[in-house]
This record gives sequence, structure tokens and C-alpha cells, in this order.
Amino acid sequence: MSLPSAPARTPESASAAGGPTAAELLRFALRTAADPETVSSLPLDPEGRTWIRLDGPSGSEAWLIGWPPGTGTGWHDHAESRGAFAAARGRLTEHSLAVRLPSEGWQSLELAPGLDRSRSLGAGDGRAFGEHHVHEVLNESPAEHAVSVHVYYPPLPLIRRYSRSGPVLNLEHVERPADWQ
Repeated sequence: MSLPSAPARTPESASAAGGPTAAELLRFALRTAADPETVSSLPLDPEGRTWIRLDGPSGSEAWLIGWPPGTGTGWHDHAESRGAFAAARGRLTEHSLAVRLPSEGWQSLELAPGLDRSRSLGAGDGRAFGEHHVHEVLNESPAEHAVSVHVYYPPLPLIRRYSRSGPVLNLEHVERPADWQ
């Protein structure tokens, strides 16, 4: 299946679905990332990512995540959830696609040129995103641990994991909440 370039749905447009808006989720993520007591409560592991669940605003799901040097998420989406994340320590890189993918009915897509986006978020920086946002988040530092706050509404029903080879994105597997909680 080939996918043409199309405008992405904006995070602000998600507010019509009820619950906190993407902007409200981002404010929560930024405020929490700036709280030294919360950030220091996360145990850090030199080998793998660590996380603790937080109480998010208005029924949202929130996580404080530790990123050892050189770790990342791989390509994934958050299904029908909108969200936000903010860096509390260190620097994270986000690679994303500026297109809304079909939510089902495909195993492999060829992406049109010009869809790739990249941004770097240092401590105190954050970003919001809408439903079906496909991205990967990385701590590319060779030596520094990163910590971030992530928040989603509605709470994650699933995460779809993808592999990528050039312009081809392949659906690899689907995770359910029991897989990460």
C-alpha cells in the first residue's frame, strides 16, 4: 500500500473528543518534568529504561520514564490516544511522520517523500501530538541519562510497533496494557 502525503491532524483538534486537550496534557507534562521531587523519585538503571506510573489530569495515563544513554522506543504509535511528553533531564530526539496513517487494514506502507520530521527536546522542552501519531523517541547521548514525562488520553488502549526500512513502514506487533503495566 502506498501512502500519499497528507496533512496531519492537529493536537488541538482532538479536544472535541472529550477529556483533556493535547495542550492540557502538555502543560501537565511540563509542570511534572519541572518538579525535582517527582523526577528524582524514578530509579535509574544503567542498562534499560525504567518507568513509574503517575496520576495524570482528568483520567489520563501518565508515566515518568528514565532513558539510559543510547536507548529508544523504536517506531510506534499510541492508537486513538492523544498525548504529550516533556524532557525533565538530558536530551531526547523525536523522529516522527507528518501524516495520519490508516488505523487498521495494512501490514506494510510505502511512505511518500517529505513526511519525516525530527526534533530535539532538552530539559524543560515538550511537545503535544494528536491521535495515531507515529514516532520514535531516542536518548542519543553516549553518556547522559535522560528522564521524561509522558501523558495520554484516553489511557493507552494499545501501542502498535513498527519497523522501518527507508520509505517502508511495516507493522510488527501490537502491545496491550497488560504488556507494559
